[in-house]
Amino acid sequence: MSFIQTVAPEQASGEVLAMYQRQQAHFGYLPNYARAFSHRPDVMASWATLLATIRRHVDPRRFELVTLAAAQALGNSYCALAHGRALEGLLGTDDTRAIVAGDERSTLTEAERAMMDFARLVARDASSVCQGDVNQLLALGFADEEIFDIVTVAAARAFFTKVLDGLGTEADAAFREMAPELREELTVGRAIAAAESDRRLTEQP
Repeated sequence: MSFIQTVAPEQASGEVLAMYQRQQAHFGYLPNYARAFSHRPDVMASWATLLATIRRHVDPRRFELVTLAAAQALGNSYCALAHGRALEGLLGTDDTRAIVAGDERSTLTEAERAMMDFARLVARDASSVCQGDVNQLLALGFADEEIFDIVTVAAARAFFTKVLDGLGTEADAAFREMAPELREELTVGRAIAAAESDRRLTEQP
């Protein structure tokens, strides 16, 4: 599940326990990424604040499309699965599969396709972005502040994915419950964790 020893749920206290309890309350189980941050719960809190600030300026569909594109480009299964599942909740399984596969029959607009291509470019090699790439988005109706938002969504995802992959953190076993075809298409990096890895907090005294 991880290359380093993390704080076990039954040994958690203080800020770590509080973080574990928040995550379990949200998901119904303790996600592996929370355990990855167990040695530095303040970093997890700072990440959550940054992400919330970025998301405040982006509508849900755009956020999920950009995040999915970045996660795919970064080869991170955890985030590709998580945000593919979120997109599935917004658009349905068939359209999400078409988007993940790059199928022209998806409901993506020309502007959204260009936005996702741009997000992949930022995630893979931001130093290769040129004025022409930005001009293409401007020509498709994106404002400067919207382009800034796309970059920050993709760049923030790079931080999170590299922390998880650098520590060998596997995607939660709960993702095995997704539709098999979509799950396989979204597993772009590390394999999903074994079923027994999803841990729940025991009752605290």
